Amino acid sequence: MIFSSSHIENAVNEFAKLPGIGKKTALRMVLHLIKQDVAEVNRFSETIATMRKEIKFCRHCFNISDKEVCNICINPSRKKDLICVVENIRDVIAIESTQQFNGVYHVLGGIISPLDGVGPDQLNIDSLIKRVTEEKIDEIIFALNPNIQGDTTIYYIGKKLKDHQVKITTIARGIAFGGELEYADEMTLAKSISNRIPVEHYIASV
Repeated sequence: MIFSSSHIENAVNEFAKLPGIGKKTALRMVLHLIKQDVAEVNRFSETIATMRKEIKFCRHCFNISDKEVCNICINPSRKKDLICVVENIRDVIAIESTQQFNGVYHVLGGIISPLDGVGPDQLNIDSLIKRVTEEKIDEIIFALNPNIQGDTTIYYIGKKLKDHQVKITTIARGIAFGGELEYADEMTLAKSISNRIPVEHYIASV
């Protein structure tokens, strides 16, 4: 692309860094912003900058939060003895959208994937073990993407928790193998949570 303005070129290049955004889409976004009122654009940029600067991660479950502890963890109506273990924040949003889960979460921040250089030490696994050790946890539900990396992560954490008196389950195979939770429809995801199965049965079937 040839630009008549370096300002437009720089803006397009920045938008194009976003996932799923190519140069043509980035150009449409920039041209749209040019048509907007300056105050509107300033509000847009300030909102993004404020979000990045002030966003926090819950010190308890690692979900995104405006405070030190997220709204889910401090909600007295949530079942604190039921932890749903997920890969990332998008999965929390997907499960919350089903309105079928009333426990709390633990965001691992990824899954074990040696080929990608991601090992257990790079994930929030030790903090999960600590929660189970120090809190009265009745059940751990693994809601990880149904693929080899997800299964490996479940197996690893399951072995870490084998000496703890806690029920360990995983979501049912309503999600196709190789699929991702954030793209599952809410009904399928809700049924997968409701029909969860013990991890030992799950591991034996894969």
